[in-house]
Amino acid sequence: MLRDHTDSDKPSDIEIIRRVIDGDVNAFEYLLIKYKEHVMKIATKHVPFDQVQETAHDAFVRAYQSLPTFKMENNFKRWLSAITVRTCYDYWRKQYRSREVPMSSLSEKHQDWLEGVISDRSSHAFNERSKQKEARELLDWALDKLSAEDRMVLELVYLEDLPGKEAADLLGWSIANVKIRSFRARNKLKHLFKELAEGRRV
Repeated sequence: MLRDHTDSDKPSDIEIIRRVIDGDVNAFEYLLIKYKEHVMKIATKHVPFDQVQETAHDAFVRAYQSLPTFKMENNFKRWLSAITVRTCYDYWRKQYRSREVPMSSLSEKHQDWLEGVISDRSSHAFNERSKQKEARELLDWALDKLSAEDRMVLELVYLEDLPGKEAADLLGWSIANVKIRSFRARNKLKHLFKELAEGRRV
């Protein structure tokens, strides 16, 4: 266990990492406590609510196991964020499931939202529309129809509005790959919405 520290003498992340690598495994608890809320917040955005705790736990396990590869000049919080995003991505790769939204459940607001997404090419408008309450179940339905890769890049680039470089860093992809896949994934999503609006089953 770590001693309590005042604000002025709290150990830095790098100090803690060095201690863990040198054999003081209990020191990792400091990082876990410090960044638990941050990791949970990321997981909450990308996996079902009942999977958040387990996903966050898995992310910390991966971080602990990967500490020997951490470059000390890097930002630990950002490094941990990338591990968490990739853990969420792996969740969808391993446990992908499909949900259906029956056409009978579509309200007039749902139809209006679908038409707006289909016709609007602005990523900002897409982002804002996706925050509307009536859109969430339709968005979840459509995202479940995409691949894990498409889902994650759409959530990061369009729903969280992250710059391409930041999304690329988090996913461990090239910027070009993020741009290409996000463009294609958004077109797939719009196609799914169009089919749903037209009343066809997918």
